[in-house]
Formats: sequence, C-alpha cells, structure tokens
Amino acid sequence: MAGIPHDHYEPKGNFAKAVHSRLPIVGLLYDTLMIPTPKNLNWMWIWGIVLTFCLGLQIVTGIVLAMHYTPHVDNAFASVEHIMRNVNGGHMIRYLHMNGASLFFIAVYAHIFRGLYYGSYKAPREITWIIGMLIYLLMMGTAFMGYVLPWGQMSFWGATVITGLFGAIPFVGDAIQTLLLGGPAVDNATLNRFFSLHYLFPFLIAGLVMVHIWAFHTTGNNNPTGVEVRRGSKEEAKKDTVPFWPYYVIKDLFALAVILAVFFAIVGFMPNYLGHPDNYIEANPLATPAHIVPEWYFLPFYAILRAFTADVWAVQLVSFVTGGIVDAKFFGVLAMFGAIAVMALAPWLDTSSVRSARYRPQLKLWFWILVADFFFLMWLGAMPAEEPYASLSLIGSAYWFGYFLIILPLLGVLEKPAPQPATIEDDFDAHYGKAETPAE
Repeated sequence: MAGIPHDHYEPKGNFAKAVHSRLPIVGLLYDTLMIPTPKNLNWMWIWGIVLTFCLGLQIVTGIVLAMHYTPHVDNAFASVEHIMRNVNGGHMIRYLHMNGASLFFIAVYAHIFRGLYYGSYKAPREITWIIGMLIYLLMMGTAFMGYVLPWGQMSFWGATVITGLFGAIPFVGDAIQTLLLGGPAVDNATLNRFFSLHYLFPFLIAGLVMVHIWAFHTTGNNNPTGVEVRRGSKEEAKKDTVPFWPYYVIKDLFALAVILAVFFAIVGFMPNYLGHPDNYIEANPLATPAHIVPEWYFLPFYAILRAFTADVWAVQLVSFVTGGIVDAKFFGVLAMFGAIAVMALAPWLDTSSVRSARYRPQLKLWFWILVADFFFLMWLGAMPAEEPYASLSLIGSAYWFGYFLIILPLLGVLEKPAPQPATIEDDFDAHYGKAETPAE
C-alpha cells in the first residue's frame, strides 16, 4: 500500500518468480490480504464484507432469475409466478434476491453514516468517498429498475411516477422521459430497457467497487480516532496496524455469519415483510393504487421530493426568479437529488481539521439528530401526501440540508474539539491496555 511501509510478497522458486514477473496476481492477493490495517477498528467496520457478500448474492441470484424471466408486459408477471411455483428452488432464489436488496441498502446506509461520523470522507480520502457515492447512485438505479420487473401494480405505478419526474426538467425533460420509457408511457419498451439495465448495472457496480477498494488501499483505512498511521518506518507503522489477515478477516467473517443468521431467518419465515401486497396484483394501467410508495430504502428521499410543493415559499421564490422555469415538480426533483449531492460534497463542506466525531462533542449531537431525521423522513415517505405529514416532511428536509450546508461549515469554525490521541497505538492501549514486553 502506497505511503505505509510494510512487507511485500517475495516469490520463492524459479517458477513463482517467472509468474510474478509476468502476472503478479499472487503478489496482488498477498498485498490485499496482508494490508496493514489500523488495529483499533471497531464493529462499524464490518459493513464492507457484508456489502461484498450482498453484491455477489445479487449477481448470482439475478443471473439465475434472468434465465426464467420473460421481459414482456404480457408475460412478466406470469413468469415471476412461474419462478415461484415451478422452478426448482425458484421461490428461495427470488426471496434471496428480493431481500438481498434490502440487506444491501441496510449495509450501505450503515457504511455511509459510519463514514459521516468518523470523517472517512476527509482528505486524503475524498475520491474514495465520491466513488462510494457513485456506487450508491448506481445501486438506487439498479434497485428501482429491479422493482419494476415483477410487473405488479406497485411496479407499474412506481415506474410511472418516478419516470414522470424526468419530464419536469426544463427544455429536455420530455426527450429524456421518452428515451427512458421508449415511448409516451410505461409499456413493453420500458420493461425491456429496465431489464437490460438492471442486468448490466451490477457489473458496473462491481467494477466501481474494485476501484473503491483500490482507492482506500492506496490512502489507507480511516479509523475511529481519525489519526493517521505513522509512516516514518516499517517498525512505527507496525505499532499502529495489524495485517488484515487473519485479524480482520476472522472478525468480519464472524460478523457476516451473525448477520446472515438473521437474514436467512427473514428469508425463510417472513420473506414478504418488507414488500408491498399490491405488487402481487398484476399491473393494470386502468386501476391506480390508493397510495403509491416506493421500496423502503427510497422513502427518505421520496419524502424530500414530496415536501416541496407549490405552497412552499422557497419554491415560489425560485419559480419567480427563474420566470417559472423551476416549478414545484422540478424543485422537488432537484431537492431529491440534491439531498444525495450534499452528502457527496461533505469533504468540502466540513471545515474542521478534526476528522472523527468522537472528539467533536457538538458534531456528535447534530449527527445523531441527522440519523433520527433520516428515519423520520423514511416514515414520512410512507405516509399519505397530506397534512400534517407534508409540513413534517418539509421540516425533516430542511434539517437534512441544514446539517450539510450550514452546521458542518459553521462547526469547523465554532466548535472546540476534545484532545485527540497522538497515535493509533495510544488509543489502542488506552482501550485494551498496553501489551507487556516479554522479559529477556
């Protein structure tokens, strides 16, 4: 890993040396497994292996499902029922894929909020953070298109609502919407497009994941203190780190086993708990469901989208300034994507020189309010678009943007951080006790 001195792979024997000089794959695997890792990482650093497992699970189960799925409006719903009833193990494969998406988003939200708490987005890891946000956007696109494929009522009407948002973009909206739909409305061309992209995007995600891993292997892992590994010499670096294998591999595998025990219990005993019953009714363009809601992992941003109506003063002001180009619908779209954009801009919005919230008492308070706000918006996204939920959504949205655009920049100036440990070794010794040197 660049910057941190450590032992590298040394091939032994003529054959190993010949292979290494032509294709250093063994050396790459060795350096990946033996990468020096801060020895004070806590249990919030387990989500990487969970996300890797989820990606693999979604790709494998998705390929099997694609072998039996028919992307045609007349047969899509029936082909899903065929998978559930007639394909050997088909119901289990579908439930693994369906609930695997939920586990994927649970893990990615935990991963993102851990990064926000411990300042993993701060220099020199800004590019790592941006790549992670690109992965998240691709995940959202993949999940949305996958939700359309069963061609149930919620699939059809969810696609109608979400693709309709693109039509709100001034000047080019109609062209973009038509390109997405393949016609004037959600129909067979839409289903074919979404099936193709849903199949393709996971492989793009896998490519970005490799770049993401490469990026943090270059800069090194962040850790709960936010203090960097000492890089003066190999001996100093070893005082702050342990090899990834076996220490963190075993820890990660144990955590994965616990999480999978819960995951398989849900798949086995309550696989439809996070789904919507209307999606077991075949899509009908002539019958609109009483309440159209997306999957749970989209709900916070769906609440932000709906919060900015024509009655909101900010929408009226922007509409007036732009001569009506930005109406309430387009403002909502901007707010929804802006809520993700402000997270991506966190490395530049956070002006503090201290990385971890562990030593920033005021940030810690505001951060936990942000977490509560995220779940508050998630609940509001599932509620009807009426009062008092509309006003509450506006309050929740205001805090989300306020945290990133106002609180983070101001705290860097106003907050007085607590003292930080000088090294990772000092933090480790303070928590677990200093190892005694054996007598000679």
